[in-house]
Amino acid sequence: MMKLSKYIFFFAFVFLLSACIAPKDVKYMQPSESLVINEEGLIPYNIPVYRVTKNDILNLNIVTTPKGDAAQFYSSINTSGGSGGGAAVNPLATGGSSSGTVGGNAIFYFNGLKIDTKGDINVFGIGFIKAEGRTLEDISQEIQNKVNENFQEGKSEVRLNTDGIRYTVLGDVETTGMTGEKVAYKNTLTLTEAISINGGLNRTIDRKNIVIHRKYPEGIKVAKIDLTREDVMNSPYFYVQNGDEILLTTRGRSLNGFGKDPVQTIISGVSVITTALSIYLLIKNLN
Repeated sequence: MMKLSKYIFFFAFVFLLSACIAPKDVKYMQPSESLVINEEGLIPYNIPVYRVTKNDILNLNIVTTPKGDAAQFYSSINTSGGSGGGAAVNPLATGGSSSGTVGGNAIFYFNGLKIDTKGDINVFGIGFIKAEGRTLEDISQEIQNKVNENFQEGKSEVRLNTDGIRYTVLGDVETTGMTGEKVAYKNTLTLTEAISINGGLNRTIDRKNIVIHRKYPEGIKVAKIDLTREDVMNSPYFYVQNGDEILLTTRGRSLNGFGKDPVQTIISGVSVITTALSIYLLIKNLN
């Protein structure tokens, strides 16, 4: 009996060690020899240039001087300023809820410029302009050239934007506070910033296996990110782009109920030991 008990406790101890999560599994961006730095000791920015896709909705805002009434040439939805005495902010830029909890900004959806099946946008008063596969800067410049035909150069300004950086996070049932569509009104957004904004990752998430689905005009590309390595900052996928889907992978041991936190691991281990002893005593008594 004593000998068998020793074996049971030994295997239970080994099980508890294997079920525990080590600090290296949860610590973000640990030192890595493959991290690329420049001669000044800085980590170069590797921010990819965003190109418009068919799923995008754009916000066009044409600002003119107080005496330049752009509405006589273009749709009032896409203009601001005019005879009111100064340039005003387009209501599309501020109206509606953009928290992501209801799947997007309703005002922006109904009034924004949608990319059609041909990859074009239709600006009333200007006509169709190719948008898919181009940068916002390129499209803005083409619209600006069209606007300059009706205004003196320097008397109007074209502002073209997406509805912030809109991305989706999908995790297990224990990451419900993070799961869902999100939006950040920033020029750039890193993956660590996106995670911190939403409360951080819990212990059940495998930080070494974060999956990114990125949409391009040609299709969707899948990439895997290891957030435990600091050389992740060299990856273009470290910077969240509009339309990204971030998939959080659950650890295998967490799916079995182990490794979520130290207390739960101990409770699970004690349960295993108790069950093993109970089965042994039952079999012994039957014999």
